[in-house]
Amino acid sequence: MSDVTVAPPGVRRRRLRGLSAVVAALSLVTGVAMTALLPADAGTTPAGAVKAPAGLASLRWGACPSATDDARMRCATVRVPLDYRHPQRRAIDVMISRIPAAKPEQRQGAIILNGGGPGANLNIPLVASRLPDLADSYDLIGFDPRGTGHSTPMSCGRTRDELIRDEELELLAFPAADGSIGRNLGYAHRVARQCAAHSGDLLPYLNTADIARDLDRIRVALGEPTVSFYGQSWGTYLGAVYRTLFPSTIDRMVLDSAMDPGRIGYDEFRDFSAGMQDRWPDLADAAVDNAGTVGLGTTPTQVRRNYLALTSRLDRHPVRRDGTAAPVTGNLIRLLTRQYSLNANLADLLGLWAAAVRLDAGTATDADHALVETAATTFVTANLAPGVPDDNWLSIPWAVSCGDQAWPRDARTYARNTAADRSAHPLTAGAPANITPCAAWPVRPAAPATTVTSTGRRNVLILQNRRDPATPLRSAMGMRRALGTDAAFVDIDAGGHGVISQPQPNMCAVFTMHDFFMDGALPAADTTCQ
Repeated sequence: MSDVTVAPPGVRRRRLRGLSAVVAALSLVTGVAMTALLPADAGTTPAGAVKAPAGLASLRWGACPSATDDARMRCATVRVPLDYRHPQRRAIDVMISRIPAAKPEQRQGAIILNGGGPGANLNIPLVASRLPDLADSYDLIGFDPRGTGHSTPMSCGRTRDELIRDEELELLAFPAADGSIGRNLGYAHRVARQCAAHSGDLLPYLNTADIARDLDRIRVALGEPTVSFYGQSWGTYLGAVYRTLFPSTIDRMVLDSAMDPGRIGYDEFRDFSAGMQDRWPDLADAAVDNAGTVGLGTTPTQVRRNYLALTSRLDRHPVRRDGTAAPVTGNLIRLLTRQYSLNANLADLLGLWAAAVRLDAGTATDADHALVETAATTFVTANLAPGVPDDNWLSIPWAVSCGDQAWPRDARTYARNTAADRSAHPLTAGAPANITPCAAWPVRPAAPATTVTSTGRRNVLILQNRRDPATPLRSAMGMRRALGTDAAFVDIDAGGHGVISQPQPNMCAVFTMHDFFMDGALPAADTTCQ
C-alpha cells in the first residue's frame, strides 16, 4: 500500500462545491492526501444529466414515519415477495426513503445507502449534509431492510424492561464471572422460543440474500437501470451480495468498514475479540493522557492491568443501588467499553471508566451512578421508535445472522471456545465466542450463503479504519480478497467503527469517496490515508 501524504490539487478542490464549509466544520487538517486516480470501469452513468426515472411516479410518496432533518425526504412502500422461491404467494412491505437530487440538471442517478446492523435505515440526511455535491447530483435512497423498522418488522415479543435486564447477554453474550455459560444457554433457548412464537412465519426469509433481492425490487420500483450503493458494516456484506447476484445493476459501490464475506455467522462474531485487541492501544493511550481524571494508571501497561482487575472485581461484587433495573457489573462495563470504542472520540468512554473506578472504590457520586445507569439504559432505548416493536433492533441481527449460516448447536462447543477466547482475549472475556440464540434457532438457513466473487468490473471502493473494534482490518482484507481487482482498498490510520460516519471523518477518505461517486475515479493502487 502506498501512503497518501500530499494535499489535493486545486482542480480537485474546485470540484468539491459546497464541501469547503463542511470541511471547515469538520476541522480539516492541512495534511489531506491523495494518490494517482484512475477512472473506474465505465458503468451506465452518461456524461449528461440523468433525468429522474418515470418509475418514481408509480410509488406513493408521503411523509416518513420518523423524524428527519431534511424536509425534502419522503417515504414509500415497496411490496416484495416474502419467499422468492414462491414469489406469487405472500408479499411483505419494505419502506424506502428518498431525498431527491438538489440540482436535477446535474443528476447522475441514485445511491442506495445502508448503515449496517442490520437495522432501520430510513433517515439519511447525514450523508446529504456531509457531502453536498453528492446530494446535488444523486437521489439518496434509504430503506428499512425486511423485518426491520417499518418494513413488516419481526419481533420476539421482548419488552423494554426485558431488554435492559438481559443487556449483557444481548449483542455480546458475556459469560458469568467464573466463565460458565449456563445463563447464556438459558437465554439462547428462551429467545429462540420467543422469536419462533412471535415471528415464526418470517424467520425462514430473514437473510442477507433475500434482502439483496429486495434491493433489486427497490431499484426496479424506482425505475433505475442501475444504482450506486454505499454500505457500512453489515451493509458492506449486503452490498457485496447484491453485486454478486445482480452484477449488471451496480454503477459504483463504496464499502465502509467491511465484513469478511468468508467469515459470517459465528465466525464473524468471534472476530470481535481481535477487533477490541486492535482498538485497545488507542483506549489505553487516551486513559494515560487523562490519568488524573480516569484513574486507571499512568502507562498503557498499568491501564490494561487495572482495567482487567476493575472489571473482574465488579463481576464478583456488583454495585447495586435501589430503584435501578440492573447492577453495575464487570460485564456491563465491558459492553459499554466496546460500544464507546466504536467512536473515534473517546470522551464518553473516559467518563465511563472514571465513574466505574469510583463505583468500585465506594467513592461514587450521584452523578457517577447516573452516568453509568443512563449509559446502560440508553444502550437499549436509543434505537426505539414509535410503531416498531421494542426488541426489533436487537432481535433482527440474530435473525439475519442465524438465517445466513447455521451456527453450531452443541453447547459444549461454545463452552470450550468461550474458555479459550476468555484466556486469549481477556478484554472481551470470552463473549464473542459464547452461545447465542442462533445455537437454538428454530429454522435452518434456506440456502447456502452467497459466495461473494469478482465480477470483472472495477467499480468498488473499500474504506477501512485500521483499528476498528467491530469489523477489524483483517475482516476488511477478507472482503478485499473476495473482490480481487474489482476493488480499490483505502485503509485509514485511525480507530473506531465507520469511516465516513464519524463526527470528524478522515478527509482524505472523504475526498476519495467523493471523487469516486462524482467522477468514477478510483485510486490506482491500494492506499493509506494518514
